Amino acid sequence: MSSPFLSDKAFDGSRVASYDGEMTVSGTVNKTITLFLMMIIPAAILWLKFDVQGGEGAEGLSYAFNNGLSGYMWGGLIVGFIASLVMMFKQAWAPYLAPVYAAAEGLFLGAVSLVFNTMYDGIVMNAIGITLLIFAGMLLAYRSGLLRATPMFTKVIMFATMGVGLFYLITMIMGMFGVESFYYGSSPLSIGISALIAGIAAFNLIMDFDFIEKQSAAGAPKYMEWFAGVALLMTLVWLYFEILRLLAKLQSRD
Repeated sequence: MSSPFLSDKAFDGSRVASYDGEMTVSGTVNKTITLFLMMIIPAAILWLKFDVQGGEGAEGLSYAFNNGLSGYMWGGLIVGFIASLVMMFKQAWAPYLAPVYAAAEGLFLGAVSLVFNTMYDGIVMNAIGITLLIFAGMLLAYRSGLLRATPMFTKVIMFATMGVGLFYLITMIMGMFGVESFYYGSSPLSIGISALIAGIAAFNLIMDFDFIEKQSAAGAPKYMEWFAGVALLMTLVWLYFEILRLLAKLQSRD
């Protein structure tokens, strides 16, 4: 989901204490790139660890999980969640916890990606490429003024994002009771919903860019660059996973 980090409450609270320096857009971009690299490195290491000997298909999955892949997956998810939760209440700790979050997210991202790539060879590189192209396209559209976070745009995307969150929750509850949602299939409806969710995730980037620019202009503390970098990374990861899921559905129909 789009990051809950980018809220007026979080940034207003950061201005209560004294601080050195002010947040800038360029500084936030640099921090986001740094966090992205911190996320990619452990993901790549995990791939090298399991992908070399694992093979393809069921054999590769069996090798990975028998050698601790699930531990990296759940460990990364839990550590990342705890780090992000602490940052929500302690924004000043973001410079120290943001790298922890990025590394943990990298382990989770690498593990999940490895599972998908074992099932559909080459799908991960395609998903990464599409995600980065969408990010670049959205940034260009925002900077050029083609897409702006107008009040109507913001309202529509916010309600759509809330709807996606509710859809995720219902799907998860159905799974807990052993009911498999059509969303996990590869029907035209399932593919259409995945494409729609990916589109909503992409448009959330416009809202993120706008919020970061406004908070920079308002003189948010320098350490909030790390905080905002984590928020932008969260949206990118959400977009990546939705594209990965969409490509998997399309490929399973071949």
